[in-house]
Amino acid sequence: MTTVLFIGLIALLLALRQNIILLLALCAAYVHVYYATNSSIEFLIQDIWFAIDREVLLSIPMFILAGAVMTRGSIAVRLIKVMTVLTSPIPGGLAVAAVLSCAAFAAISGSSIVTMLAIGSVMYPALIAGGYSRSFAVGVICSGGTLGIIIPPSIPMILFGIMTEVSVSKMFMGGIGPGLLLTLFFVIYSYWLHRRMPSSPWRLKEIGQAVWEGGFALMMPVILLGGIYSGIFTATESAVVALVYSLLVELFIHREMKAKDYFATGLETAKLLGTLLPLIAIAGSLNTILDYEGVPKALVAAVTSNISDPFVLLVGMNILLLIVGCIMDIGSAILVLAPLLTPIAASIGMDKVHFGVMMIANLEIGYLTPPVGLNLFVAMAAFKEPFTMIVRAVVPFIIIMLFWLVIVAAWPGLTLFFVK
Repeated sequence: MTTVLFIGLIALLLALRQNIILLLALCAAYVHVYYATNSSIEFLIQDIWFAIDREVLLSIPMFILAGAVMTRGSIAVRLIKVMTVLTSPIPGGLAVAAVLSCAAFAAISGSSIVTMLAIGSVMYPALIAGGYSRSFAVGVICSGGTLGIIIPPSIPMILFGIMTEVSVSKMFMGGIGPGLLLTLFFVIYSYWLHRRMPSSPWRLKEIGQAVWEGGFALMMPVILLGGIYSGIFTATESAVVALVYSLLVELFIHREMKAKDYFATGLETAKLLGTLLPLIAIAGSLNTILDYEGVPKALVAAVTSNISDPFVLLVGMNILLLIVGCIMDIGSAILVLAPLLTPIAASIGMDKVHFGVMMIANLEIGYLTPPVGLNLFVAMAAFKEPFTMIVRAVVPFIIIMLFWLVIVAAWPGLTLFFVK
């Protein structure tokens, strides 16, 4: 009877669109009090502490703050200028530059929304002024923003590593191949669509000036990824390097940020962490008690006993993740599903890093699909375009991403090539 009432309460809260933190807290409390053996509500608090008492968590606020500094400063603008002058001889070069700028900024921000806003604030009006359609301009910026969570460093990869005990550094390395491939697909599509547009020749003076002014911005992804891959610093330490480097560049070299901008970046980071960290803490507590009670192992046994074909299981997990990406934000989906699905993937011989990247690739598409597509709503507010137009604009890019997802899922070597 208690279980029925509890399920009814959760259904009611879902219907009322209550916060996911409240739902997870209720689930964790219910499991501790009514389901777990020799447990009580006091253990919930203890497990919450254990969930957040992890060094790798320090990387999340560092990357978020570094991304905010780079967005409000001039690092993003300088990256865009370099990409624009380098692609000027290509027909549709400005469209290609938009994709490459998103990829370059993704390699230093770790966030889809931050990448989209940082690049879109400059490139969207530039694309319109350059004769590109409003539909393509908003579509390429929205879709290019999703590169922020597949090209390392990536906050969702950090969350996956925390929830599954997978090395975050290996997750970062696993995202390089798929991230570069998706960037290539977007570049090819942007070029093909605008292959008859006029282009301009390279001007060495402009290239030299852009590279000189954007040199410190261009060095940042090299330092971060090179340091992680070579083992000079860990994923957590790379977040500190990103923050310190961005602050030093903006404070002493570019010097375009004002005192109020630094306050605003701190406030933005605190607001985001105020939502994210409680979610991590409660989800970690729930994961701990479920693991202690053997729920993931029981789920693996139940699934594998009913589905013996690994191909069917792989397709089923991808379909599930695509659906979940449409109705849940990526952080919540990873925190809830990663601990449950990773053992199932491992049971069919799938590498955990490969599965993690595949999971994030599925959920990444959710940034562009209603009803919870965050990039769609942020773009509507930022670019002042109708929601229906934005949805239509991203359809070609979603088709490209679905094709890319099949490659990521079917070709483990693409993900594991850079993984030690």
